[in-house]
Amino acid sequence: MNIELSEALITSVDELGLVPISFTVDREYDVAPNQGSGRFVLSERLVQTPYAKDYDRIPGEGPSQWARRFDISRWGFIRAQSGGRLVGGAVLAFDTGDVAMLEGRRDLAVLWDIRVSPDVRGKGIGSRLVRSSEAWAISKGCRQLKVETQNINVPACKFYQRQGFILKAVDQLAYPELPGEIQLLWYKDLSERQLDVQAG
Repeated sequence: MNIELSEALITSVDELGLVPISFTVDREYDVAPNQGSGRFVLSERLVQTPYAKDYDRIPGEGPSQWARRFDISRWGFIRAQSGGRLVGGAVLAFDTGDVAMLEGRRDLAVLWDIRVSPDVRGKGIGSRLVRSSEAWAISKGCRQLKVETQNINVPACKFYQRQGFILKAVDQLAYPELPGEIQLLWYKDLSERQLDVQAG
């Protein structure tokens, strides 16, 4: 399969909503601190009754809502296409004062959204989108890339671990309207990647 990745205008980000982001929750993580290490232990367990989760269906969420909630003028949008069809994409938040996830830092980018069409998942498109996101963040002078997941999205957590992200923060109370979900914040240091980009 031939996949082309390219940066697109952030004003066209609504089209990313055409790529489903839903997934089945059939397992989740229990989260506990790893005493003395500053790290966390994730213990996987099966969910008694699997269910579908679709964050785009939450009111105020999804690509068509972001420009209504935030100043996205400095955000990045990387598209993945196959034969002219949009099969995935990644959106990066950067230098936006009203986005708390950015921690007021200009050397941090947030991988705000990443998705791949269900029919082409498992073919390396997500990994390519992460690498392109890293390059985009480095081009903006960022030293770290951050991403948010939840304990109910075990496949995403494993994916980010494989991409070199480290779980550095956990908030059990981040989602008062979703008491069964725990926020997990992953960071990746871009300094090694930066050397690769500069050398290339």
